Amino acid sequence: MPLCIRLKSTSTVPLEVEGITPDSVRGKSLAEIERLDIFQGNVKLPLAEFFAVGGDGADEIHDWEGDLSGVHWIGAKMTAGRIVIHASGGRHIGSEMRGGEIHVLGDAGDWVGGEMHGGLIHVRGRAGHLVGSAYRGSPKGMTKGTILVGGDVGNEIGHSMRRGLIAVGGNMGDLAGLNMLAGSIFVLGDSGIRHGAGMKRGTLAFLGPSAPPLLPTYRRACRYRPEVLHLIYRELRRHEFHVPDELFTCQYDVYNGDFLKGGRGEILLRANG
Repeated sequence: MPLCIRLKSTSTVPLEVEGITPDSVRGKSLAEIERLDIFQGNVKLPLAEFFAVGGDGADEIHDWEGDLSGVHWIGAKMTAGRIVIHASGGRHIGSEMRGGEIHVLGDAGDWVGGEMHGGLIHVRGRAGHLVGSAYRGSPKGMTKGTILVGGDVGNEIGHSMRRGLIAVGGNMGDLAGLNMLAGSIFVLGDSGIRHGAGMKRGTLAFLGPSAPPLLPTYRRACRYRPEVLHLIYRELRRHEFHVPDELFTCQYDVYNGDFLKGGRGEILLRANG
């Protein structure tokens, strides 16, 4: 039986629920969970002030219900278990998480999976800016794990990413893979500009019908069909992420760069001709 955490009333001031994760509340009674601290702005309050708590947390499964677009840090630093957000969530979902799964059935705000170290985040709707990215001033973005977004995302996806996989089913803004060190970013929709700036290693794959403009510090290498993509596509489908059939059979143009940083990164463009 999952632990149900339902928003009772909305707040014009953001709510922060960092630390309330399946692994941290396992073994606690409902009364103990209701007394856990959250923040409304800079005011510390018990969880029960804004949320109704029911069920059982022993199975490390949490259901978050209500309009949670103003509730931030859900699942931050979790190491195990499963969280289902049954509507939309706020910023910093799964920030610095190391294990477990988070499923968002609506949209999510900025910084989904910021500096993530493991686990899975699947957003069925849209997400904001800086998915899987480093926080300002930090040298490392996500270092491990998988982030799937079914809809559109904003700018600076995978900023300073070290490892892991980000897949976007919709359109994307600018500056994906900025200062990227390793890892993979797949985009199935249209994209903005200036992708891969400062990229040292890793893979950016633009799989939509139109290719984005590339920086002049990237050079075309070849056209071929990487067999590893079939394995990645099948894994994405296993997580109920839509991958069109034609991506299994088409060819890809490969560009290397950023040559200002050594040129060991790669950009894959779906070949349409």
